[in-house]
Amino acid sequence: MAEHWKQTADPSEIMRATGYPELEYAAGWTIAGLVTIVTIVAAWVFAI
Repeated sequence: MAEHWKQTADPSEIMRATGYPELEYAAGWTIAGLVTIVTIVAAWVFAI
């Protein structure tokens, strides 16, 4: 059963993360902040 989980691909063939982690981090926080602000404004406008 353990053989079932063995990786057959060569580690050099596995695709590595190629991106901009700082940009993704900043974008994630920006989106989260905007969603929070929109939620607060919507609750205020609709008097929820």
